Amino acid sequence: MTADETKISTIASGAEITGEINANGNFRIEGKVKGNIKISGKLVIDGTGEIEGDVVCKSALISGKLDGKILVEELLELKSTAKIHADIVTGKISIEEGAVFTGTCNMDSKEVLQTSADKPQK
Repeated sequence: MTADETKISTIASGAEITGEINANGNFRIEGKVKGNIKISGKLVIDGTGEIEGDVVCKSALISGKLDGKILVEELLELKSTAKIHADIVTGKISIEEGAVFTGTCNMDSKEVLQTSADKPQK
């Protein structure tokens, strides 16, 4: 595990960010983000977290809201409180009972690998 993989950047509850986010390491969103997000690690969208934009990441755990497109290289987990209005491209997906998902889901590892080349470098 590299130093970047142990870092966790957080947008706290009550914070609102507008703009593009590019980061190495893991990222946790408890507030609101309007803009695209590209990270090299795991993305966690807390129950209070909201994203309006496109997301590219290695893995994701979503309990909050997402409107946009999400590309996850490995595992995408949708918790029971997740509300997703997005097109999904992922290697693997886990959806808990109660999660709301509207959109398309493509589990095509070739597309994930091609598109993930746009992620920030480690």
